[in-house]
Amino acid sequence: MRLVFMGTPDFALAALKALIEAGHTLLAAYCQPPRPAGRGHKEQPSPVQAYAEGQGIPVRHPASLKAPEDQAAFAALEADLAVVAAYGLILPKAILAAPRLGCLNIHASLLPRWRGAAPIQRAIMAGDSETGVTIMRMDEGLDTGPMLLAEKVPIGPETTAGRLHDQLAAMGARLIVRALAEFDHLTATAQPEMGVTYAAKIRRDEGRIDWRQPADTVERLVRAMAPTPGAWFEHGGERIKLLEARIETGSGVPGQVGGPPLRIACGADAIRPLRLQRAGRAPMAVEEFLRGYDLPAGTVLA
Repeated sequence: MRLVFMGTPDFALAALKALIEAGHTLLAAYCQPPRPAGRGHKEQPSPVQAYAEGQGIPVRHPASLKAPEDQAAFAALEADLAVVAAYGLILPKAILAAPRLGCLNIHASLLPRWRGAAPIQRAIMAGDSETGVTIMRMDEGLDTGPMLLAEKVPIGPETTAGRLHDQLAAMGARLIVRALAEFDHLTATAQPEMGVTYAAKIRRDEGRIDWRQPADTVERLVRAMAPTPGAWFEHGGERIKLLEARIETGSGVPGQVGGPPLRIACGADAIRPLRLQRAGRAPMAVEEFLRGYDLPAGTVLA
């Protein structure tokens, strides 16, 4: 097919590579504009932009798709279909209607659960036992379109957002190639009206650990924020990320430090940190962390 690809981060890159390998013609790649990154805050292209340019695919990154000239430029591509994966912009009606066969979205959840921006993290935070990928026809709603394909994956007790992201990116790449190969034979199914949830974008302050919460809630937050942006707590004016932890039975004042080597009481039970990271430092195992950082027993973390 003659395709337009619309995506920005690493999650989308897996699908773009798979579509190229499957022999489809990529007319253009749409992605978010370059953003400042790194110590020098220089503008860096997104993973999709960098790869597409390396493949000789024309790249466009309009700040919005509402302008008539941008919509006309998109329609002029005369695509059979647009494939969308973590693009980052809402597609107006004119964009949705431009490709001959419409627009397909690769969404990292089992719709209608976790519509929205952060389905991977929200599924882990909520304690879901499974998630997956849905290939859907796009409409004007937020992830509300009819479904063509879906596949499940379990969320285990050690599943982090990073690991789940990689699993679902590979699954989405495989499913979108299958969807295009079987396009004429697939039946679109409306999403159920029951069970709708929304995966709001992760706010910066959501990573702060509230030790008054039960240990299982804290541990899920740690996994949902790992490896980035990281769940964190403050001590001595320093922000410390907790990247890996396990639940332990016990009780105490929420936030109270015990050991050895390190144990932190929660609203119910306790957390045993396994891997931590100080600002500007590499992640390290708890034993190494404590050799260079004083966190005495009896300290109560806010």
